[in-house]
Amino acid sequence: MNVDKAKKRIAKQVRKGFNGYPLISLEYFGKTPDFATEVIISFTMEENAEPQQQKFVSENDAREDETIQSTLVKIIERADAKTVAEIEGVSLLKE
Repeated sequence: MNVDKAKKRIAKQVRKGFNGYPLISLEYFGKTPDFATEVIISFTMEENAEPQQQKFVSENDAREDETIQSTLVKIIERADAKTVAEIEGVSLLKE
């Protein structure tokens, strides 16, 4: 899947807002606010449940990495997530 198509599919899910559980949240991390080298995807099955997390790392910007974005779409689809949330911007990595 091309990166633009994957990003649009994720953005469409995010725009729907909260619709219950299961919930998937995405947060991008980087050394600067302009370049994300990591993304953490969290899956929460139900309210107050401990989220399961998976991290993807890229040498390039993870937001523009076709493999990572396509994988995120597949995870969202396979989890049958009712809600997809994305933390705005890039969180700074702690060194």
